[in-house]
Amino acid sequence: MSKFFSEKYKSLEPYVPGEQPKDTVYIKLNTNESPFPPCEEVIRASKDAASDLQLYPDPDCSELIKKLAEVYGVSTDEITVNNGSDETLNFAFMAYCDKSHPAVFPDITYGFYPVFAQINGIPYEEIPLESDFSININKYKGINKTVFIANPNAPTGIALNLEQIEEILSSNPDNIVVIDEAYVDFGAKSAVKLIHKYNNLLVTQTFSKSRSMAGARLGFGIANKDIIADLNAVKYSTNPYNINRVTAAAGVAALKNESYTIENCKKIEENREYTSENLKELGFICTPSRANFIFAKSPKIGGKELYLELKKRGVLIRHFEKERIKDYNRITVGSKEQMDILLERIKEIL
Repeated sequence: MSKFFSEKYKSLEPYVPGEQPKDTVYIKLNTNESPFPPCEEVIRASKDAASDLQLYPDPDCSELIKKLAEVYGVSTDEITVNNGSDETLNFAFMAYCDKSHPAVFPDITYGFYPVFAQINGIPYEEIPLESDFSININKYKGINKTVFIANPNAPTGIALNLEQIEEILSSNPDNIVVIDEAYVDFGAKSAVKLIHKYNNLLVTQTFSKSRSMAGARLGFGIANKDIIADLNAVKYSTNPYNINRVTAAAGVAALKNESYTIENCKKIEENREYTSENLKELGFICTPSRANFIFAKSPKIGGKELYLELKKRGVLIRHFEKERIKDYNRITVGSKEQMDILLERIKEIL
């Protein structure tokens, strides 16, 4: 760091994204991207929008929000769109956390939560997951802090049901509860329908996973109109043009082709179960994932060793150094062909 770097950021530990290698062509199962390309309509809409790049995009994203409202059964003033769900989450930290309202989230979860807290100068608490990596909702009841829960959780893939989420919401009426649903489309239940029942609920989602648009950077939040007004106040004070023309057009086209998304999610769920069963036959222990990834460990080989051996053989998975999960690896669910190659390489290594 330079001598000019502000003291307030000297202890900041940045989020570390998954590897994006450029030296070798890998079977890439490390960053939870979709194995399927966007549908043709999305590609066509993106190309058409690129012809007007000399003009600023619509800061209100009117067409995109109108289509999102139609798909999710809410009103247009109950949605905000942002540069990936990460930006929506950061805005939530900015809007609803301070010294009087600390943040709270699991100790093993999306790695950006502590970074958002640190960069915004927010005190936070990490609540340990149970021994089976499940979230004990009793530890969040009446906690009187701003709650952030990824559901399904990452990197475990384990999901809470709506009844459990409601218990957290009802017991914290004076605090915002953020349910981060980046992976909800792969077998979990969305809490969106609860926004009219609980005025302290914010649901965030993304186009990165199920809609094959990780490279477009598009996410959104759904909540009652007052919460959305709060988030938009932060947004328009930060970057009112945070969604570019190409991404907005791609998002509308993706929403017009929900059948393509649903079909791909079904394939990924099938491939997840197929791969999990085959891993178990090889002696692996897998968590009950409801996401587009598998969280698994083998008693026959360490997590880091397996990651390195697979990398040598052209397959990338995600390894974490955190003590509680260092024996595990997170494996993105790809196409059937990709998963068969993964399994063959693991058999070779074992």
